[in-house]
Amino acid sequence: MADYRINDTEIRRRMKMTDLKVNDTIDITDVLCPVTFVKAKVALEELDEGQVISIRMNDGEPVQNVPRSIKEEGHAVTRLQQKGFLLLAM
Repeated sequence: MADYRINDTEIRRRMKMTDLKVNDTIDITDVLCPVTFVKAKVALEELDEGQVISIRMNDGEPVQNVPRSIKEEGHAVTRLQQKGFLLLAM
């Protein structure tokens, strides 16, 4: 199984999130819906309460569906950036 984690420093640089501590990052640009949400959900389940994850995804369906589905699961979507970067807080 592929490892979808990407370089945290690169994510922070692109999103200018120096004020937030990102605990984990994943890249789901190589999978299609609904697997995008499945990968995001698995990564969220590995975090402790209060931790933050950054998710890189493709524009279109993933950007429309993943944040909505994650909110429905009870998580907070802190920031949605252009180019499919999503910052979540548990």
